[in-house]
Amino acid sequence: MRIGIISDTHIPEACEHLPPAVFEAFSGVDLVMHAGDVYVNRVLDELSEVAPVIAALGNGDEGLDGHRFRLEPDERVREAHLLEIEGVRIGLVHAIPTPDETSERVFRNAIDAHFGGPVDVVVQGHSHVEGVVRFGETLVVNPGSATLPRNLVGVPGTVAILEIAEGRVSAEIIKLG
Repeated sequence: MRIGIISDTHIPEACEHLPPAVFEAFSGVDLVMHAGDVYVNRVLDELSEVAPVIAALGNGDEGLDGHRFRLEPDERVREAHLLEIEGVRIGLVHAIPTPDETSERVFRNAIDAHFGGPVDVVVQGHSHVEGVVRFGETLVVNPGSATLPRNLVGVPGTVAILEIAEGRVSAEIIKLG
């Protein structure tokens, strides 16, 4: 299974529409995960033309922090999602504290709080910084931002592809453009 991962699109604040390169990168994916800060539901609708979509609720999706955009209630959006695909437990959330920022204990407690126990993969966004990092048995994938990579304007963004085959997992960051 191929999963397209995107986060922190901030549309229409960052730009009016997703860059066309997102759809090229996601060609042939079976599922799209958006790790939050979507801002407007039409982004999920556009992504659903590629594959089914699930999304995490981002801190900017609630109209807080002075943002004028607010994601409307949508069955695809939750604070956190937990999926099991081919025996691989995948958690999707907007932000989770990782051991490079805090302690292993805080990381494990956050995983337990969001997903009810250990997961093999955590998909998150929030930082706008792309990366694939392993902490113990957990692979953490952050696709960065498709529209505001590293909070920069006018620079090609990033997404990620997560592949699961025969219970094995791999993740790749893709630079757009």
